[in-house]
Amino acid sequence: MKITRIGYLYQVAFMPRFFPVNCYLVEEESELTLIDAALPFSVKGILQAAQQIGKPITRIILTHAHGDHIGALDGLKKMLPQAQVYISRRDAKLLAGDVALEAGEPQTPIKGGIPKGIQTKPDVLLADGDRIGSLQAYAAPGHTPGSMAFLDVRSRALIAGDAFQVRGGVAVSGVVKWKFPFPALATWSKEASLASTRRLRQLEPSLLAVGHGRMIEQPVAVMDAALDEATAKFQGVSASI
Repeated sequence: MKITRIGYLYQVAFMPRFFPVNCYLVEEESELTLIDAALPFSVKGILQAAQQIGKPITRIILTHAHGDHIGALDGLKKMLPQAQVYISRRDAKLLAGDVALEAGEPQTPIKGGIPKGIQTKPDVLLADGDRIGSLQAYAAPGHTPGSMAFLDVRSRALIAGDAFQVRGGVAVSGVVKWKFPFPALATWSKEASLASTRRLRQLEPSLLAVGHGRMIEQPVAVMDAALDEATAKFQGVSASI
């Protein structure tokens, strides 16, 4: 486990040299918000990181419901029964193991590690524009139908889940980077992914923090390059998206 701090944000990275899986602690005045729950064995490391910071985890926010982002959820909820769990309304269905598509969605199969047997039920179903402490929620469908990203309004740090990847090369979700192809292979809709990442780029974040790879400060230029690459690769995607 490796902990990296930039401003109010702490990246807690598991297996950083081999198969990096990140979650994040956002520091508020008297508490911490955990974004994502990494892998099943990550409970101890996440709790240790919070102990080092010296504040309690009171909220657990999930960017999406893939197994490498919710793995420690049940274990954490057992240890932190008062912590509220947040996820989008759409990905709450995936969290419950329901992979059925909704009307109006691209009718392509949902990919990636969909959890089975998760006992924890969300306390709050998030929608685009919701505010959680210092974080503003942004709907970012593409990797999954209900993926979300979160902008810290104090620092403009963007915690984007798997909307982008950094490991193996900065890329929009759905663009295969063969040094680390897994986020692309688990992406549900390339078209929705491109639309979402274009929107996130318009936020002009000061920091990009994602599920796989290091944090990038002043990321707009690399986000632009990733968007250009995705636009070229995703043939048939309308320029108006």
